[in-house]
Amino acid sequence: MLSLSLGLVAALAWGIHDICVRYVSQKGRILPSLATVLLVGSIILVPISTSLGDWPTITQVGFSYCVLGGTVYLLGCIGLYKAFSIGPVRLVAPIIGAYPILSIAWAGLSGQPVNLGQWLAVGCVVFGVALVGYLSHSDDEETSTLPAVSWSVLGGAGFAGAFAIGHIAIQAGDELPVILITRLAATAGVLVLLLLQSGPKFPDRSAWPFLAAMAVLDTTAHSIVIGSGNLDRPEFAAVAASMFGMITVVLAWTFLRERMSLGQWCGVALAFGAVGYLAL
Repeated sequence: MLSLSLGLVAALAWGIHDICVRYVSQKGRILPSLATVLLVGSIILVPISTSLGDWPTITQVGFSYCVLGGTVYLLGCIGLYKAFSIGPVRLVAPIIGAYPILSIAWAGLSGQPVNLGQWLAVGCVVFGVALVGYLSHSDDEETSTLPAVSWSVLGGAGFAGAFAIGHIAIQAGDELPVILITRLAATAGVLVLLLLQSGPKFPDRSAWPFLAAMAVLDTTAHSIVIGSGNLDRPEFAAVAASMFGMITVVLAWTFLRERMSLGQWCGVALAFGAVGYLAL
């Protein structure tokens, strides 16, 4: 199924993105980094969307959905960045990675048939991702859990909501304008927050190359998931994309020589097996 395949591509892009986050999070505050990623990504999209997009298809209702989707996506990003900056991976990753449950529930409420086997498969994806995250080593286990849980819930709910709203917006307009307006709304929101906060407004110069790469990766992944709204079972793209945290761990094992336990490999196998079932 194409939506699942595209979701896995998005998961890979976000997985590499989160490898970069490990470095960037040690170099300064969250908002300057997030603002840079969203701004650079929007700049990349402008010539593509303006030249290739069918802008007359965007209605006032569609525009409103785009702005709402961008705002909710920004909340998800802030929740993700904050959660990983204050909480251990084993606590944060399973909560954020559970957002496909909300995506599938929304699809069911919207009239999309979801059978028991698909619910079980989604549960296996969530459990597999949670297992990999829970068994991840963390050097900081003394942090307060309540703030980390709260930011994680905001991150997961934000992503689920942003993807659902984006899929609705796609039905009301061409995908390229929808994606650009959504990203511009998120960018405008984070720039306002950045101006309101005290302290540095720009990220550390040493982080700029990583932020540029993160902008390309985040824009690619977000565009893929939102653009899947025109495909059959678009919610499955969101499900597959939720494996980004697990892919980050696998990439760290591959390139950074970080250890993976047998339990983590079982989680990887379970999640990919469940995605394979959804593709049947």
